[in-house]
Amino acid sequence: MVKGEGSVIGRIWTWLRRPSARLAWSTIFLAGAVGGIVFWGGFNTFMEYSNTMEFCISCHEMRTGPYAEYKKSIHYQNASGVRVICSDCHVPKPWGAKLWRKIRASNELVHKALGTIGTPEKFEAKRRELAERVWASMMASNSRECRNCHSYAAMDFHKQSRRARDKMKEGLEEGKTCIECHKGIAHKLPAAFDDEDED
Repeated sequence: MVKGEGSVIGRIWTWLRRPSARLAWSTIFLAGAVGGIVFWGGFNTFMEYSNTMEFCISCHEMRTGPYAEYKKSIHYQNASGVRVICSDCHVPKPWGAKLWRKIRASNELVHKALGTIGTPEKFEAKRRELAERVWASMMASNSRECRNCHSYAAMDFHKQSRRARDKMKEGLEEGKTCIECHKGIAHKLPAAFDDEDED
């Protein structure tokens, strides 16, 4: 085969000697793909880091308030040695729902900067509003985060106290979601919260 314009070698040689628009577009595509992978990896890594206990209690408002309460709860220390962390209860596992929760959390950063709950007194003044927002979210998701660990199918009702067994079975029959009965399980309830609020 002669090295000419019509031969395969000739076309490759022409392509190598005169970079074409295809090469430029290929370079742009490759750079975009590499940049996208780096961006996605960094974004996903930070999103996962923001689910760690270290991140959650990095501000004093959380460390001295909700975290201190959580450390006294059954979710922190229990007979089975299973510990859940903030993100287990407050961040959905499905990626889309998790991303939406992170977007909504940016509002919390604004309030951190404004000092809205910067003192124990300010936090207590907003506790009911904050709690109701979390409860509403949990109701809307049918207590999805609770159900990551707890399920009626896995419960041994015979190992529960009679009262707990009756209440759990009643909740199951009525189609209740976890948060309807288990408010204040990891954090103290807002001031003036009484049994009427749970009905």
